[in-house]
Amino acid sequence: MKLAYWMYAGPAHIGTLRIASSFKNVHAIMHAPLGDDYFNVMRSMLERERDYTPVTTSVVDRNVLARGSQEKVVDNIVRKDGEESPDLIVLTPTCTSSILQEDLANFVERASLEAKGDVLLADVNHYRVNELQAADRTLAQIVQFYIEKARKRGDLATARSERPSVNILGITTLGFHNQHDCTELRRLMAELGIEVNAVVPHGASVQDLKNLPRAWFNLVPYREIGPSAAAYLEREFGQPTVQITPMGLVETARCIRAIAAVLNDADHAVNYDEYIDHQTRFVSQAAWFSRSIDCQNLTGKRAVVFGDSTHAAAMTKVLSREMGIRVVLAGTYCPYDADWFRAEVGDYCDEILVSEDNGAIADKIAQLEPAAIFGTQMERHVGKRLDIPCGVIAAPIHIQNFPVGYRPFVGYEGANQLVDLVYNSFALGMEDHLLEIFGGHDTKEAITRTVSAASDLTWTKDGLAELNRIPGFVRGKVKRNTEKFARDRGFGEINAEVLYAAKEAVGA
Repeated sequence: MKLAYWMYAGPAHIGTLRIASSFKNVHAIMHAPLGDDYFNVMRSMLERERDYTPVTTSVVDRNVLARGSQEKVVDNIVRKDGEESPDLIVLTPTCTSSILQEDLANFVERASLEAKGDVLLADVNHYRVNELQAADRTLAQIVQFYIEKARKRGDLATARSERPSVNILGITTLGFHNQHDCTELRRLMAELGIEVNAVVPHGASVQDLKNLPRAWFNLVPYREIGPSAAAYLEREFGQPTVQITPMGLVETARCIRAIAAVLNDADHAVNYDEYIDHQTRFVSQAAWFSRSIDCQNLTGKRAVVFGDSTHAAAMTKVLSREMGIRVVLAGTYCPYDADWFRAEVGDYCDEILVSEDNGAIADKIAQLEPAAIFGTQMERHVGKRLDIPCGVIAAPIHIQNFPVGYRPFVGYEGANQLVDLVYNSFALGMEDHLLEIFGGHDTKEAITRTVSAASDLTWTKDGLAELNRIPGFVRGKVKRNTEKFARDRGFGEINAEVLYAAKEAVGA
């Protein structure tokens, strides 16, 4: 596993714990050394939880290493079962404790003999998957476990609901604005005349999972968590899946039309075109904004987008299609989803970057010098160092991006929120004009190094002084052309003479 001082997606056990703690009356036992047990504090702080996070650490210490941990883990499971009476206890190791190569499945089997509730081992490879992949797999595992359990007991609800209904899959704790998105999706479904059969896992009981087959279809708003559970339900019960993230006006309309197609295929004739038209023209402010003089001021502005596959792809489309902003770079830190991401954003950006290295995206931003960044908390820090504004669109995020107020990113209200985020991330209109007049942009020092330490070029004092004499609106382009000129000719240092030579080469 790659060691890093900051990662975009955490280790696998964090994903498992996110799923377990999202359900009602489910407890997680984390088999881990001290130092891996930060999840409780992180979740309580970021989500501002009033209740205690239902996660207990079965500590791996020197005594455990000497004698083995079977008795300790089994005792912890049975003790928590007696104290909390949970419906389910999920046991998960961490990357560190996985090194011990213990037979945790046997631990679970032994504990199941004494516990009154169910006990399940999170079946994920902690060396091969990250937080998001583990969360997706753990959710599918729990869904399958309770579907099979209900099937054996004979109380599996397989009859479809009378009215059109939906399962919303993938809403979890610590997700980016997930709870706000869930509220907006519920409202959207109600306005479409569709009942919400279940929201899983957020706030759901594992005992209710036997009712998932009642829904007419599954809605998976995020690619990172939910697709595996939806695929299982589709295989077992033929439930169709709508996997279109309704972010922005265009994708929201596309998602609604996909839902209509599912209902029409089920012999329930609907037509949502009038609803889409009314919401787009008269309810959402995003459509009006796209035609306003304010949005016209954004046309041609250069932006960088980076985040998980879902939000980075959606934001790239919104900026390019709905606001006329030029996305010079779109990227994701989900390499396992790279093919889908490239197919989604290829027509809407100049360049694509798939990388888990936050230094690589920081260097790219420094080289491109966009007018704004839309990324994670890491890109916000990069933006502060480079004096480039950044709107946060995806996890990992700071506590300030867990708003107490209502801030969905999906649906028609979500489209309004995106407008505010984008517009407030740029220096526009009179502000931009005054900065140019009074030297705000023109006196800003040129960025001559990458953010990381791995820079192949150095600017001398006289070269930097000459560069700063160039007007601000073309300085970035001159800098990039000069650096390309220097690299092509093998120069490791750029002085005034190299800058002059580069100017002459371009002129020639």
